[in-house]
Amino acid sequence: MAKTKRAKENEKLVPAEALEANEAFSALKKFIPTKFDQAVEVCMHLGVDVKHADQMVRGSVSLPKGIGKAKRVIAFCDSALVSDCMEAGAVEAGGQDLMQKVDGGWFDFDVAIASPDMMRVISKLGRVLGPKGLMPSPKNGTVTPKVAEAVSEFAAGKVEYRADKGGNVHAVIGRMSFSESDLLENYNYFIETIEKARPSAVKGEYVKRITISGTMTPGVQIKTAAAAE
Repeated sequence: MAKTKRAKENEKLVPAEALEANEAFSALKKFIPTKFDQAVEVCMHLGVDVKHADQMVRGSVSLPKGIGKAKRVIAFCDSALVSDCMEAGAVEAGGQDLMQKVDGGWFDFDVAIASPDMMRVISKLGRVLGPKGLMPSPKNGTVTPKVAEAVSEFAAGKVEYRADKGGNVHAVIGRMSFSESDLLENYNYFIETIEKARPSAVKGEYVKRITISGTMTPGVQIKTAAAAE
């Protein structure tokens, strides 16, 4: 596939070496813009082997400056909590009825929240939600007794993260329209979150490489603590 003129020009603007975080966001802003507000993503390559359960890195975090995009959230909950969840921002809420709707092929949502007592009701959805990464899980905060509170947080853009098979963690940390200072604040908060989530079973170098990029830009590498030593 032939590269566009913008892609070719942007490649010329890629820094030749890893930069300090503040410099990296300045470099990211210099790429030729698109007509839409690009998402800004961070990718961390970690020294983990996710084949071992005790080295999995997974969770969720609310970034201080948000991510500039609301998420469509559904809530599996008792009928008494449906009203609260809808007021908190859920696009759908319910128990058996919602389970049947999803089981029937409805997937117009980005995040599914469930109260602990609902897990036995929706357990059969694992076969359809699991492959899509949408099955509620206590590990990323989507199974909680505080369902309405979780709905509010995720609807506002709470970020989920999970190390993939290669040990990479990807997450959106804002939009290109954010100021450099806001992007940097979100970035630092996310990096601290991942560092605190370091599994005790991981030995040696944990954060091996960090890269930031826009939806339609090349990546800009950021210096890691190990590289600075």
